[in-house]
Amino acid sequence: MNGGVEKRITLKDIPGIGNVTLEKLRRAGIISVRQLALYNSDELYELTDIEPYRILKILREARKSLGLKVIKGNELARFSKSSTRLTTGIKGLDNVLEGGLEPRAIYEFAGEYGTGKTQLCHQLAVTVQLSENKGGVNGACFYVDTEGTFRSNRITEIAKRFGIDEDYVLQNIYTIRTVNVDHQIEVVRVDAPRLIEENNVKLIIIDSIISHFRAEYHGRDRLAIRQQRLNYMIDWLLRICKLYDVYVVVTNQVMDVPVSWRGGQKIPVGGNIIAHGMTHRLFITNFKGNIKKVKVIDSPNLPLNAEAYFEIFEGGVRDA
Repeated sequence: MNGGVEKRITLKDIPGIGNVTLEKLRRAGIISVRQLALYNSDELYELTDIEPYRILKILREARKSLGLKVIKGNELARFSKSSTRLTTGIKGLDNVLEGGLEPRAIYEFAGEYGTGKTQLCHQLAVTVQLSENKGGVNGACFYVDTEGTFRSNRITEIAKRFGIDEDYVLQNIYTIRTVNVDHQIEVVRVDAPRLIEENNVKLIIIDSIISHFRAEYHGRDRLAIRQQRLNYMIDWLLRICKLYDVYVVVTNQVMDVPVSWRGGQKIPVGGNIIAHGMTHRLFITNFKGNIKKVKVIDSPNLPLNAEAYFEIFEGGVRDA
């Protein structure tokens, strides 16, 4: 909650970091105090081979320099109220979200194929680039595409709707198609912090968060390791949320409820790991024709079961 502190304090200013240690950190891809503070001691030792007692010291000093300390509830309330909300481009959904997406939180949009999850993600990749007086935050987007559904032509159509130059919009969307779980975790750990610091990325999108995990860890005998690795990746997203003033959106697949008396009902995939890791959870369903319904299913502050309706059209998604 002290954004900008690391701009004045460099790695060389942290007690315990000399030229040799600095070079080891840079070889590991760690270029800032805030990025350093993302790591725990075991991870940093594995990357740099710095002595464990020195790692603990420099991590403690890095967190201290960023102002990560105990604060009072009224200070947190003031900070939360001053945060800029990011519009979804759907007024009804923005109202449900109490003004739009909040930073330092993870939003999950779960739903069946064809319910508009990817369309909403494409629109958010554009609205994040709007000026603040239009509901945006003047930021870039990092779009992690795990299912090969990102389409640049869809971005240009949405950009026209919002009156933004098409080439400018595409230049401010950094996208990568991950090939497996290892790759997905790597881009969250390595690429996301770098892009936030160097390219003004304000929004991270993962579409979808679960796809690779379901494909690679199938069967009950591999469920435990799948959930452990999924939990580790979500933990990294939460670390980024806590240390950077960014917005995070993930999409999720669904599955049938595995009990006969609730046959036909769908629930998000990922079990308790995803349920505990998400800040706000929303479920999208097909309502009627091209109209979709999005409903809050879990949140620390949003009204439970609050609903909004939208439709997909050539300019993105809009109120139905």
